[in-house]
Amino acid sequence: MAAVPETMCAMVLTGHGGPERLEWRRDWPVPRPGPGEVLVRITACAKNNTDRKVREGLYSTADDGAVTSFAMAGNTLAFPRIQGADVVGHVVAVGAGVAPQRIGERGLLDFNIYPDARDDLNLAPDYFGHGADGGFAEYGCFPADQFHAIANPALSDAELATLGMCSWQTGYRMLTAAGVKAGEHVLVTGASGGVGTALLQLCRVIGAVPHAIASAGKAEALRALGAETVIDRGGVADWPQAIERATGGARIDAVMDLVGGGMTVPLIQAMCRDMRGRSTLPRLSIAGASAGNVTALPWTLIYLNQVQIFGVSHGTRVEARQLIGWIRDDRLRPVLAGIMPLSRLREAERLFVERGRDFIGKLIIVPDRVIAEQALRAMA
Repeated sequence: MAAVPETMCAMVLTGHGGPERLEWRRDWPVPRPGPGEVLVRITACAKNNTDRKVREGLYSTADDGAVTSFAMAGNTLAFPRIQGADVVGHVVAVGAGVAPQRIGERGLLDFNIYPDARDDLNLAPDYFGHGADGGFAEYGCFPADQFHAIANPALSDAELATLGMCSWQTGYRMLTAAGVKAGEHVLVTGASGGVGTALLQLCRVIGAVPHAIASAGKAEALRALGAETVIDRGGVADWPQAIERATGGARIDAVMDLVGGGMTVPLIQAMCRDMRGRSTLPRLSIAGASAGNVTALPWTLIYLNQVQIFGVSHGTRVEARQLIGWIRDDRLRPVLAGIMPLSRLREAERLFVERGRDFIGKLIIVPDRVIAEQALRAMA
């Protein structure tokens, strides 16, 4: 095992603002593992929408335009901060209380900074890349019990990073919060992104039937991931009618909403069209607001139809362990949109915002040194 260096390359967020607030550093100190921690040489880290929202300060819970971070556990964001939640890498050192046999292990990080030891509840969520340094660097220190060993030789490190908890645990929590069961029909908005593609697969794993809403040109790829039908979100004037027509009249049992804004009420209306024909209450899980943070809800629609609404940010340790088990059993499929070197993270941020019709899945950030090593091995 090579000696751990004193300094590393890292992309450091220096404050709220545009991509220019990301500073490329070649002399950042390599952290040392404390008790119960492992030091990981990072080989891949997924790009998530939360990285951008934190950078831009878009997590205000009021409609006041205030610039603020994800502050459910208090304001834990401090600058400078290394972002990046979905970390894949190899253990190169361990802290006190961690078995030295773990050195050399490849793993995937459960990205949560849990507020307490409870397995099935996460009331004040925080995460690596926000409340503590994350994976947009060459090394990072993380809790040993949250860095899960995953051998799976058929999965590259970049592919494994696409299965990271930030998207997959959010998607799984949306389903478990709404109590989605086998045989139920589930409508997924924003279906081509990280959480959306995870939801399509997770529905199939638990036996539910997913229907996707996405931009034009993505239907074939989304059907390959499990979507029963794909609805083009462009130019729809009547969402309940469009959903009924596209699904052949299938009853929508639950909506997994990653968009918010003006789409939310029509999607609820679609669930409420035939209340006599339902066997369960209409349910909506929401975990995003890319189409707008404020929606005017007609409360008579909600309470007369007994609509259940579930807000979802992070999941629990129980759900993380289930997902890790499914990854180890090769039940989840990686959806890799592309790979970019860490030094070009600013460019990756812009690409992520401007993603076109061929962008599906996860964009993975890989340290430049790792890319160079891979190129040398390929030439050997």
